[in-house]
Amino acid sequence: MPRRTRAIARRLAVVLAGLLALAPGALAGDRAALPLGPKGLEETRSTRVLAAGVTATRIERGRASAQDAFTVDVAFLPARAQAEALAGRLGRDGHAARVERVAQRAPDDPEPGPLGYLVRTGSFAVEAEAIALRDRLTAGGYAGPRVVFTGEDGGRTTGPWVVHMLEIDPRAFPGTVFPALGSGIVPGREPLTGIATRTGALAAVTGGYFVIGAANGTDGDLAGVSVIDGGLVSEAVDGRTSLVLPDRSGEGAFVSALATRQAVVAADGATREVDGLNRAPGLVRGCGGSGGDQPTEAPKHDFTCTDASELILFTPAFGATTEPGAGVEVALDAAGLVTAGRAARGGAIATGGRVLSGTGEGADWLRTHAAVGQRLTVSLGLEAEGGELALGGGLGIVNGGPRLLRSGRPAVTAFAEGFHWPESPEFFYRFGLRRNPRTLAGVTADGRLLLVVVDGRRPGFSVGASFAESARILRALGARDGVNLDGGGSSALTIGSELVNRPSDATGERPLGDALVLAP
Repeated sequence: MPRRTRAIARRLAVVLAGLLALAPGALAGDRAALPLGPKGLEETRSTRVLAAGVTATRIERGRASAQDAFTVDVAFLPARAQAEALAGRLGRDGHAARVERVAQRAPDDPEPGPLGYLVRTGSFAVEAEAIALRDRLTAGGYAGPRVVFTGEDGGRTTGPWVVHMLEIDPRAFPGTVFPALGSGIVPGREPLTGIATRTGALAAVTGGYFVIGAANGTDGDLAGVSVIDGGLVSEAVDGRTSLVLPDRSGEGAFVSALATRQAVVAADGATREVDGLNRAPGLVRGCGGSGGDQPTEAPKHDFTCTDASELILFTPAFGATTEPGAGVEVALDAAGLVTAGRAARGGAIATGGRVLSGTGEGADWLRTHAAVGQRLTVSLGLEAEGGELALGGGLGIVNGGPRLLRSGRPAVTAFAEGFHWPESPEFFYRFGLRRNPRTLAGVTADGRLLLVVVDGRRPGFSVGASFAESARILRALGARDGVNLDGGGSSALTIGSELVNRPSDATGERPLGDALVLAP
């Protein structure tokens, strides 16, 4: 857009901002009511202007339903006969049980028939009574019973729902939109309010999936692709949908499935795949990699695949030193020359330099082809649905999944993106069919960016959304394409550094691996 045109657009946005400030909710009121619950539910909206081109909207819809209650899920089973047998055992033990058929599968799941059968017992208005029943069942030898709220099942309810939206028109917004790492480097995590304060945010929202705990890799590592200021920080879960920001203005944002390719070529011509970036070798959160990952190279959400022979590239985004452990590593200068070889992992990452860290066959490759003084050429590639996507400049990418909307139509690719575990259909039921807190990103036909947080797991306040409901929410708000970002206890939104939603974790804000930041 020419500079003069941009300036005119910004002046018009300021005028519009003044009108909105006089009439909060006017713009939001022009949109369709959220397609949550039955038609005619009461819905209220309040909108405030944060800057030219940026509005924040809070939507409250529905009311608590008298039919919703706390119950105990005793098991999720693949066959009705199994479920009926368990219900019979519960009955003999004095617990009235019921079997509920879960008919819906992921929209792109090729398997026919019901997903499975829930065995439930009890119905209580007070959660503590359901907890007491669960504890009695556990003491009686039943494995893994859990307390749930039926308003979160994904079926009929009147809610309520609380939805927060940031709407950014990059043609009018004079600031920047970019992903930022929690703690400023890959290891470690930080609450959204801390990230917002540290970056001077006008507003901020939860970013992508990430690793929690060393048992699953490097704590804070992005479990999927991450690009910060044009630099690849984390490899993709290949085929998983993400949000792409071509530059820090936010213009041209789009949603796409992505894949990354990393390789190193030695001076003698030997080539080796680089398995990943800035993470502990051997642990692949979310899977979706290559080179012998076990048990699968396909995406598998909330699962850690393993690979005993890896070559991992560390950049200054990881901090001062690499992950320690058995194996070998070599330090590279900015030109790719090997400046040091190390007989164990855990060495320094020089400013402007990089480190290749190897285990198993990856370590053997370094010993053979990466002598001090030799040059290694590392190539990093990023493939979007429309072709190769160039790194560099102000490119930013936040991982997510699954896709929710394509060209204005629901397109929930949960099966393809690893949100269905064939050996455990309950996973998709819990993650995709049931209502959960959600963080969503959408792009409108005219290029506006929508960042949405749906509060959930708060009976009486907000029940959350399923994948299908999330797609409908984005479409009702005007999105043409949309993706699910990290959710659950991670879902958070700030205005300035003030938290404006209600995260679902009992401990409050969850420290995050990254966030999307709007800066003035």
